[in-house]
Amino acid sequence: MNAAAKILIVEDDAHIRRLLRAALQRAGHAVVEATTAREGMSLLDIEKPDVVLLDLGLPDRDGLELIQPIRGRCAATLLVVSAREDTAEKVAALDLGADDYLTKPFDTEELLARIRTALRHRSSEQEPDVQLALGEVKIDLAHRRVQRGSEDVHLTPKEYGVLAELARKPDRVFSHANILRAVWGEAQQDRVDYLRIAVRGLRQKLESDPSRPRLIVNELAVGYRLSTRND
Repeated sequence: MNAAAKILIVEDDAHIRRLLRAALQRAGHAVVEATTAREGMSLLDIEKPDVVLLDLGLPDRDGLELIQPIRGRCAATLLVVSAREDTAEKVAALDLGADDYLTKPFDTEELLARIRTALRHRSSEQEPDVQLALGEVKIDLAHRRVQRGSEDVHLTPKEYGVLAELARKPDRVFSHANILRAVWGEAQQDRVDYLRIAVRGLRQKLESDPSRPRLIVNELAVGYRLSTRND
């Protein structure tokens, strides 16, 4: 039997909310509801849910715009539940960091099955309790949180993936191919240009002088390492 989860529903349609709430509570989950993007982001910090069910057609903001902020603020499993059927919308949601995408109208048993699968996947790949303080930069992998000074740093999914890969073994050199396989997959292991773009973004957000990086260090023609030396 799967453990109960706390699930945040961000959905403005009252009928859909009732349907979701009944199905989720029947499966033993605790349910919290929001009808707007603003309310959803507020409850995200207050309730700290295990799963977020996100509608894209919210009255105050497009749901696609919430995916990266949600990803940056918590480690919840994020499932988009939307009436939008366009393939480009699905790809955009997944590229931005959603774990899954379910199109309305949907079967509640399928939804519950996808939640179970996503939770199993996440628990099997639970981040180690890595917490690093590198000068003014703090990295907390268990909570998917990166700070510079007292401010949270919002990273793209690929930027976070690269940083997390390096942070798991700081001061170790990772080859371009190893990072690309881990973050982009086997099919993209030769796309060093993808990696360079992500590293450039990380340096802009984390380094005090991106043109002279001290945190994410390039090992010429080999790869990158995350340096713990502050000198």
